[in-house]
Amino acid sequence: MTRIDGSMGEGGGQVLRTALSLSLITGRPFQIDNIRAGRQKPGLLRQHLAAVLAATEVGAAQVEGASLGSRCITFAPGRVRAGDYHFAVGSAGSGTLVFQTVLPALMMADGPSTVEIEGGTHNDAAPPFHFLARAFTPLVRRMGSDIQLTLERYGFYPAGGGRFRATIQPVQHLAPLHLEHRGETASRRVIAILANLPRRIAEREVATAASLLAWGPDAHVIESTSESGGPGNVVLVEIESTQVTGIFTAFGQKGVSAERVAQIAATEAREYLASQAAVCQHLADQLLLPMALAGAGSFTTVNVNRHAWTNMAVIQQFLPVRFETSEGRGYTKVEVATGPE
Repeated sequence: MTRIDGSMGEGGGQVLRTALSLSLITGRPFQIDNIRAGRQKPGLLRQHLAAVLAATEVGAAQVEGASLGSRCITFAPGRVRAGDYHFAVGSAGSGTLVFQTVLPALMMADGPSTVEIEGGTHNDAAPPFHFLARAFTPLVRRMGSDIQLTLERYGFYPAGGGRFRATIQPVQHLAPLHLEHRGETASRRVIAILANLPRRIAEREVATAASLLAWGPDAHVIESTSESGGPGNVVLVEIESTQVTGIFTAFGQKGVSAERVAQIAATEAREYLASQAAVCQHLADQLLLPMALAGAGSFTTVNVNRHAWTNMAVIQQFLPVRFETSEGRGYTKVEVATGPE
């Protein structure tokens, strides 16, 4: 049995989620202690428990310690089953992170699957639905697994109540992906999404972010929805290039001005544009696991953060791969390799 210290690296929920994903794929049981030891509220919160229960259902697993607040679980997977699944987080906790936990196993299963998830769709500190749909899954499709996402209802913090659906066509072997350059810019947009809030908030956001990026009014996009469990606001700076799409987000909060929210997203986008990197640091972290499953691949990124280093360490406990990094002018290159060094 593989034993994992949940306090390793940044000590967050990604340690657990990656272990669940790879346990399902490899069939290797594991025990994890000190779950989320690096967080203010350690142990399983609702979204982490939802990920454990989802993985248990997909992999017909035996699990011990699956309860709110638990800091230790033992997980022994059975056979991964393709099929139709419905998972509910039961709070505004991130449904996208639950989806990413079971996705690797389902995209390598023995048949197609559909997954419907209820919970948060646009949360701070988690990839929002738009990031998955426009930045992450298009790259996974290039690796061979056809994934289609549909947003049915927004779920902003703190109300939650969102819902999205995924259809997954599996592939026997993922193809390696190499992202050395982002390519020519095809489009660039500042998108402000509002749920049950005044339009003037979005107008200030898109104007501020576009100004900071020296983009004209043609880049302004405002979207409003009443399909949401409560009020919410997110700013997305989207840079679509021929090889990859970068999405940089910031969420509206009480007491934070529209201009400040826009500045957060625009600043991260400017850092990316000033670099020579193909992918942003968030997408870099998301690509590590599928590239490791492919057994090869590479990308250049702005920087490798602690979250990504932690993810690499967990992956290497389950798969015979290694991650090699090297510094270039304006980027860090990450390569996935197998075999002797």
